[in-house]
Amino acid sequence: MFSFFKKTTPAPVEDEAPILLPEGWVTKPASPPPPPPPPPVAAPVQVPVAAPVAPVPAPVIPAPVRPIAPPPPAPEPVAAPRQGWLDRLRAGLRKTGGSIAGVFTGTKIDDQLYEELEEALLMADAGVKATQFLLDDLKRRVKDAKATDPQAVRRLLIDALAELLAPLEKGLEVGRFTPTVMMVVGVNGAGKTTSIGKLTRHLAEADQKVLLAAADTFRAAAREQLGVWADRAKVEIISQEGGDPAAVSFDAVNAGRARGVDVVIADTAGRLPTQNHLMEELKKIKRVITKAQEGAPHEVLLVVDGNTGQNALNQVKAFDETLGLTGLIVTKLDGTAKGGVLAAIARERPVPVYFIGVGEKLEDLETFSAREFARALLE
Repeated sequence: MFSFFKKTTPAPVEDEAPILLPEGWVTKPASPPPPPPPPPVAAPVQVPVAAPVAPVPAPVIPAPVRPIAPPPPAPEPVAAPRQGWLDRLRAGLRKTGGSIAGVFTGTKIDDQLYEELEEALLMADAGVKATQFLLDDLKRRVKDAKATDPQAVRRLLIDALAELLAPLEKGLEVGRFTPTVMMVVGVNGAGKTTSIGKLTRHLAEADQKVLLAAADTFRAAAREQLGVWADRAKVEIISQEGGDPAAVSFDAVNAGRARGVDVVIADTAGRLPTQNHLMEELKKIKRVITKAQEGAPHEVLLVVDGNTGQNALNQVKAFDETLGLTGLIVTKLDGTAKGGVLAAIARERPVPVYFIGVGEKLEDLETFSAREFARALLE
């Protein structure tokens, strides 16, 4: 199984350390001294002579010894294919992929096939820009491969889609900062608190000490729901009924630093990107977190509902302009025929997709792979 997140380790020490010699710092051995000139040969004399004395050898100056680099670490074993997850993803994307894959059931590659494919991509909310890009790229690939079978065209479309989505593929890193502070935002109903709970469980099971901040202080159900997840994962939670969300976030970051936790996750209240005063509150929370720890929050994650299609793209644009997003969590892809929105995001606002979800269970939230997504959608 893929590692659910990537833990940053300190950079290795340089192998080639400079050597200090009388002449100064060098990084290569000094040239050996020239051999001494031969001694002059004396003229022979008719007197008894002592036994010849062996010439004194020239002093051997050892070359500087440079440290031997340690052998490279053995490569980690390649993770087994995530077949179980791929099966769930394929089932979840069936509503989106069924109409697109149905285009390739014919026997000809003609204008009608491309027209039907264009319509299917638009219906899947891939958007005009991404749809046109995919069609142009696909036609080029078909020409280069001299493909004559619609099923071969479908396989080429998988390659084209995987390449388009590749910039979205990035792993979440923890360990570079102590603690790593994450601020999670999104509109109500997107699955924000549930996604935080699942992420917390995965981090806790990977021996990461997590502290949650219930910064959605105006909705009691949100605090209770986050508390349930905290109990399941056996992690601590900072909560305050009716308090200021920024103050709760500030206290949580300070508590995380004092308690030596690895990750602090702040769950903020749902905000519509069209309501400026609510977005300003999120900006305030971010500023206050920065005061609690310089450089924080290190991750600003937006949870978007895959059911919303092009609205999801609009949310990405609005929240990114306001907060500067570092990653996305795309949920509920199993209940929609609009999974093509990831292509629109990749083409118009390529914010990395850390995780995608296709259900309510813990294992239904997984890391995003462009190739897996393209295969699950079109195979």
